[in-house]
Amino acid sequence: MLIKLFRLLSKLPLPLLHAAGSLLGWAVYLASPAYRTRLKDNITRAGYSNQLRSAIRESGKNILELAFIWCAPPERVLATAQVENWEIAQAALDAGRGVIFLTPHLGCFEIIAQAIAQQIPLTALYRPPRKTALKPLMEDARARHNLLLAPANLAGVKTLLKTLKKGAAIGLLPDQVPQRGEGVWADFFGKPAYTMTLPAKLHQMTGADILLSYAERLPNGRGYKIKFVRFEQKLEGSPERQAQSINAAMEQLIACCPAQYFWSYNRYKSPPGAAIAPSNQEAKE
Repeated sequence: MLIKLFRLLSKLPLPLLHAAGSLLGWAVYLASPAYRTRLKDNITRAGYSNQLRSAIRESGKNILELAFIWCAPPERVLATAQVENWEIAQAALDAGRGVIFLTPHLGCFEIIAQAIAQQIPLTALYRPPRKTALKPLMEDARARHNLLLAPANLAGVKTLLKTLKKGAAIGLLPDQVPQRGEGVWADFFGKPAYTMTLPAKLHQMTGADILLSYAERLPNGRGYKIKFVRFEQKLEGSPERQAQSINAAMEQLIACCPAQYFWSYNRYKSPPGAAIAPSNQEAKE
């Protein structure tokens, strides 16, 4: 049923989907106290409370545009994407050390892998959704030309490592909460967040260049502007310091279009079995 609905919605024009998404964003915000509280708390903590109304609309656009990004023909999807400064990525690829693209939940992050795969082969880390009804939809949508999926397990990590050693490119969502034992606690907008250590480990093992990327959602359904940014932080010291550097880079990227960050995402949750967050641990002692 969900797949049929998404395929039906994918036939609609993107401006119409975004207009309906704005209304959906408000409907979900007003109807769900838990959703409303998390979104408000997260955006206020980051210092962007003045962007709240825009963020509510953008979150709804993010939901409905998935039907378009996942189910519309690739040529129709990619026609909405304007790729800026690809030369930054190309220069990193030409160096031959491999490239790690880090894409946070900012703007239309789902379109970025497709846009990169239009230029070069890309292997993206993939975690199956908790809702089984979404699994075939997501897997079919993401496994497109030049776009390979690596599962979020040991086998998938080995695939990513082999890809980088060949001088090719991989993609990760650095602000996705990892499983127990796959992350460390590092501040994200002033609060400890369980953060993956994988990007730093892969960088250290291969020397691969790290690039940041995001797809800014343009007004009135005019499409997306995809941008690439060099990673300027130093990945030194302990895993916690390295994770902190990555989170700092994510904060700087989010500042480019803060209303379009996925503020309703439960970024501060603790995976089952993970150590207690530092601030919580200190409160108990």
